[in-house]
Amino acid sequence: MTEDDLRKLLNPQQFQAAVSTEGPLLVFAGAGSGKTRVITYRTAHLVKGRGVAPWRVMCVTFTNKAAGEMRERLTSVLGERSARDLWIATFHATGAKLLRRYHEHVGLTQSFTIFDDTDQRSVVNRVLEDLGLDDKKIAPKDVLSAIDRAKQDLRSPLDLAEAAETEHEARIAEVYANYEHRMRAANAVDFGDLLYKLAELLETDEFVRTELQARFEYLMVDEFQDTNAAQYRIVRRLVGEKKNICVVGDDDQAIYRWRGADSRNIEYFTKDFPDAKVVKLEQNYRSTRNILEAANAVIARLGRREKKQLFTTNGDGAKIDLLACRDEREEAQRIADGVRLAVRQGVARKEIAVFYRIHAQSRPIEEALRAANVPYTIVGGQRFFERAEVKDVLSYMRLAQNPNDDVSLLRVINTPTRGLGKTSVDRLIGHARVRSSTLWKLIASGDYPEEIAGAARNRFKDFWAVVCELRKASLASPASPADLAVEVLERSGYKAMLQADKSLEAQGRWENLQELVGSMRDYEREAENSSLSDYLERVTLDQTESTEGEDPASRDVVSLMSVHSAKGLEFEQVFVSGMEDGMFPYKGLNVGADPEEMDEERRLAYVAITRARKKLTMSYATFRQLFGQTKVQPASRFLLELPDEVVSVPVRRPRLSSPSMDGPRGPFGASSTPRASTGPRVVYDRESSYDHRDEPHRDDAESGPRAASGHDDAAGFQRGMRVKHAKFGLGRVELVEAGGEVKLTVYFPALGQSKRVLADFVQPV
Repeated sequence: MTEDDLRKLLNPQQFQAAVSTEGPLLVFAGAGSGKTRVITYRTAHLVKGRGVAPWRVMCVTFTNKAAGEMRERLTSVLGERSARDLWIATFHATGAKLLRRYHEHVGLTQSFTIFDDTDQRSVVNRVLEDLGLDDKKIAPKDVLSAIDRAKQDLRSPLDLAEAAETEHEARIAEVYANYEHRMRAANAVDFGDLLYKLAELLETDEFVRTELQARFEYLMVDEFQDTNAAQYRIVRRLVGEKKNICVVGDDDQAIYRWRGADSRNIEYFTKDFPDAKVVKLEQNYRSTRNILEAANAVIARLGRREKKQLFTTNGDGAKIDLLACRDEREEAQRIADGVRLAVRQGVARKEIAVFYRIHAQSRPIEEALRAANVPYTIVGGQRFFERAEVKDVLSYMRLAQNPNDDVSLLRVINTPTRGLGKTSVDRLIGHARVRSSTLWKLIASGDYPEEIAGAARNRFKDFWAVVCELRKASLASPASPADLAVEVLERSGYKAMLQADKSLEAQGRWENLQELVGSMRDYEREAENSSLSDYLERVTLDQTESTEGEDPASRDVVSLMSVHSAKGLEFEQVFVSGMEDGMFPYKGLNVGADPEEMDEERRLAYVAITRARKKLTMSYATFRQLFGQTKVQPASRFLLELPDEVVSVPVRRPRLSSPSMDGPRGPFGASSTPRASTGPRVVYDRESSYDHRDEPHRDDAESGPRAASGHDDAAGFQRGMRVKHAKFGLGRVELVEAGGEVKLTVYFPALGQSKRVLADFVQPV
């Protein structure tokens, strides 16, 4: 594909990114700016225009959907053969593929198993039991989070042990060490290992690093702002001497800090590659001008960002509707009415989405949609491969490939029931602990503890025979995943168990298993070289993705989802609910102590706004009942920042008039559970409210926050002033930063250190 071809297909900035193939390149791709198009044509230009062999190009993405879309586009441009030779995969799929290739270098066999979240929890539970630790004092969930964070930061159990400052931290490090021992014995890795072990391999094994650098001459990384420490170090080590690396991202859409993403990797990239060329994609092809002006207004107040301004030639479009509601029930009803109106006006239901900040907000919206007879789906609900019967069959299949997988073995050893009680299984587990052996090795060798009676031994032997038959079937050439699944259903007794149960639940479970076999048949038809190990790997890796990028458009239903789940999606009409300070931005977080939390909330609002193509509606309620409490919260600061010319009505700040005499009084002088007939009358008064748009606006977003002098006043705070924080106690202001959000650096004697906090969360004393 020549440069002349690209000029006809791309705008000037996209063209510049596509033809800048040599040396490091950083592309800031604003929302809806066509970044996938740029990556596609840049790759096509390398292969067709520059004559680069396809197998020398690696494209790394974050979701299977993104990888599939990219491959599909490149197939149409390059042809199936060339596209097939390109390396296009997610980070985790890349890790799995390379670890299987270099398995001996990391102490694994090629048939290693990838444990999902449920499997990991099972391992941690067994470790806690082995160590005699109370899971109420050391929660498995907390242990797994600590292990995941450690692997993201490339920290070993020894690193955690040496850094431990409390007994609790030392215990977690001990569990981590024992967890790793069990994983090795099971010939298994978890999702974190796919990155951790690959990063470690690339940093310590010069042979592997050199070989991969020689193979992949050109490297491209999508959604670079979402990379964590391990992913960045993998990317850094894959770059060869020519430094032909292109990273594409948008710091304004960095919303996954809570799961380890570090948007500072963009800064690290510019330091590691100081000669990197920078291209900004700012023309938006998705949304109308009013929607983009709203997004620009919200994100412009971000403390630290690369300065960008989205623009479009799509026209002004409809103004943004702001729904001021009394409570969450009225809000839900008005959203349902809006959805029905949109459908009557010809908008397809699959082109309508309702967003909320936290999942707990969905209940009244679901009730209103059901009452209005509007079909909907919850994006991010239980997935097909998380259903119990599906996981059971997959566990049998994993055992056929790797019988030392104790987690899979324990899941199905008595499913369907074969008379093996918990006591017998627990005795075998204890014996395996003493022998430092896997359960399969004990069963296969007949090494049982004396306490296990002959009848139980025979049942263990029956189970061993079933798995042996399945292993034999799995070694057939070529092994068919679908055929093996059918064998599992027959030989394990699962089919007979469900068919003997005449309940509707059993019928539904059987239908799910038929769907599972059907999905395997589809895989076998589509995959170039289908195999059992590849299928099991794909299924497990699908679960590494968040709901980001999940496509709800397969059915014509309205989509309900959290804003995090909306990343990577777009809809003709979007409703964003719960736009109140305290809900969005969500102050259930530690936003007062950590300004970065508030910055992420702002980026999250930007993502929500930019999902809409033609119509955006944002709603807020005076009263909101959530988690059993009724709260009165003002309209979100993000709404107050919207320019007047892009909204249909001004944002109205609620204030409460005299409460009604009937009904119990709540903590705000109102009924604790507001009803239409009781509680205060709501009067909306914009002028009497503090308007965040009156704050000083920073013109140059690249310069960072301004530091106020000792005599400057920012929201009433001055250097040297004594203040009180609800969590940190009394302190003295050392620095005042005036910007979209006033931020203070405060020294807290009780902590013995300074903290950077939002001014909203301290009081002068």
